[in-house]
Amino acid sequence: MSTLITEECINCGACARECPNNAIYAGGEPWHLDGREGPPLREDIFYIVPEKCTECVGFHEAERCATVCPVDCCIPDPDIPESEAVLIDRARKIHPDTDFGTKFVSRFRKN
Repeated sequence: MSTLITEECINCGACARECPNNAIYAGGEPWHLDGREGPPLREDIFYIVPEKCTECVGFHEAERCATVCPVDCCIPDPDIPESEAVLIDRARKIHPDTDFGTKFVSRFRKN
């Protein structure tokens, strides 16, 4: 599932700096993907674009946003459950020049 930033966000921006997919935006900022721009998903706090979130599958063993968040407001979005296969496929599309191989890192695996 995509990761979600809750209302407890203090707008520190630590999460955005860590995201390997550039999926995290400050409140009020439009998002970008494949040459298109989308309207802000939140106006007041940082937010994560679900179409860009891979839960760090292929990059880290846990979601980096959640790891660095000082107030623990980055949580799995219960409304968007996704499998490891969906997330690694998304990572491969977002990063076509990266070879993730078959033994990529993932929170779904014991690496």
